[in-house]
Amino acid sequence: MKKPFKVIAIIGKPRAQQAIQTHKDLFLWLISKGYEVIIDDRLVDILLDIPRKHFCSLVRLGKEADLAIVVGGDGNMLGAARVLSRFNVAVIGVNRGNLGFLTDLSPDNFQDALEAVLQGEYIEEKRFLLEAEIHRHGQIKSHNAALNEAVLHPGQVAHMIEFEVYIDGVFAFSQRSDGIIISTPTGSTAYSLSGGGPILSPKLNAISLVPMFPHTLSSRPLVVDGQCRIMLVVSPDNRGTQEVSCDGQISLPVSPGDEIHIYQSPNELRLIHPQDYSYYHVLRNKLGWSNKLF
Repeated sequence: MKKPFKVIAIIGKPRAQQAIQTHKDLFLWLISKGYEVIIDDRLVDILLDIPRKHFCSLVRLGKEADLAIVVGGDGNMLGAARVLSRFNVAVIGVNRGNLGFLTDLSPDNFQDALEAVLQGEYIEEKRFLLEAEIHRHGQIKSHNAALNEAVLHPGQVAHMIEFEVYIDGVFAFSQRSDGIIISTPTGSTAYSLSGGGPILSPKLNAISLVPMFPHTLSSRPLVVDGQCRIMLVVSPDNRGTQEVSCDGQISLPVSPGDEIHIYQSPNELRLIHPQDYSYYHVLRNKLGWSNKLF
């Protein structure tokens, strides 16, 4: 039997008045249903009509909430996921963004679908994250997590960089390119897809490596087991700055000669969907695939 949700969190960084109204509508609806509601305190100066006692930090929210509702697009979900994956809190999204691969609920009529979820009628998925570490002279200089992808790229100015790729400590290939995208199955429909990478079913335990504008026609995307540890060794002769971008939101500086270690995080995101959710329906809808012929 599924454990009931009692404490509900609301998260999101609204950019428009409609999104702010969605936060308020969610709060009032949940309160009317008798749930304890807590809100990301980064919204305290935006949601002025809601008493301050309901606001708390994202970390405290992760510790106390049973379910977190993320309002916004996939970007908001990615930011929340990197924190909430450290806690055993389920997450569902209300789409106020563009594509919305990770946010299922409609902001205009979320009540019926959310009511069913709160009654235990939902599908739960576990989505793994990647850890990215920058090693310099044998020490970890910086690190962060990524739900979608970790990308090595030149930084502000586009130019070719050189690096070597090792998988489980074994040399795989070297490359001159604009960088490389290391993607989870969740991220395979994001930046990796734009770079020509494969779409990976979210149930796969796999990681894709997608070169960015490689200086050779023989370079192709590579899919490896999700337990593999990937190491990128940046050439000491590279000019300019490089960085590793996590989900396009966090940038880790990289210097020539650094090692970048990327591996599966021990943390997972508990992603909740309504009972009628279908991954392939989402793909058809978002990517414009054809419907059934007969």
